Amino acid sequence: MRTVTAPHLGVGIGWRPEIDLTVERLPGVDFVEVVAENLHPGELPESLRLLAERGLPILPHAVSLSLGGADPVDAARVEHLAAVAETVRAPLVSDHVCFVRAGGLDAGHLMPVPRTREALEVLVANVKQAQRLLPVPLALENVAALLDWPGAELTEGQFLAELVERTDCWLLVDVANLHANARNLGTDPVEFLTAIPLERLAYVHVAGGVEREGLYHDTHAHAVQHEVLDLLGELCSRTKPPGVLLERDDEYPTDEELAAELTAIREVLS
Repeated sequence: MRTVTAPHLGVGIGWRPEIDLTVERLPGVDFVEVVAENLHPGELPESLRLLAERGLPILPHAVSLSLGGADPVDAARVEHLAAVAETVRAPLVSDHVCFVRAGGLDAGHLMPVPRTREALEVLVANVKQAQRLLPVPLALENVAALLDWPGAELTEGQFLAELVERTDCWLLVDVANLHANARNLGTDPVEFLTAIPLERLAYVHVAGGVEREGLYHDTHAHAVQHEVLDLLGELCSRTKPPGVLLERDDEYPTDEELAAELTAIREVLS
């Protein structure tokens, strides 16, 4: 049955073991996201148990389903995501519009999917198969890419719009990835936001990066740039996001710096 309304989430942060105590004491955190592959169902870290007891939604975010790949969906990976979702009583789960494995090799990176009709058919079939194994709705995220496959038949926005239409999935829009692709590939973030069905927006990612030698790196290890917040503002001018989450995966700053980034996000939302 189609889920019409996404749950209200508020402003959140990615939970990582390195900043577990920080996340516990940061003011105004409404929800957290966890990397699903790093959790064992039924064996939550104490910090996550505490957050769950406070009533914070915990959203499992997968990085290994490889739904855009030509290889068959690995049911065990989807079942692990499902078990984690049930453990934390998640309202939804997410992964990416990408592939990470091909021909028995693991890229170790979220590789973009060719935007062709043929690739879309594969993606749609894989998403539907994953949905059948999941106890909650699935949201899919746009990725940052360092290359664009030749022969594209659809823009990224059109590709995702058709994916949503055919699978009824939700969208997890990463505005930092939109910024990265605009800088590195010359894509148009406004065109993307115009093309996608914003009524199927589950929540939004915000993250930092850095430019080196003319290439923008989506590092999740630097401060959020103002251009990313500007894109969040552009999105908010079109719809009210159910949630916005700050990602940080390395070079963790002080509690005060993280709190300031969350405050900046709230200011854009308001």
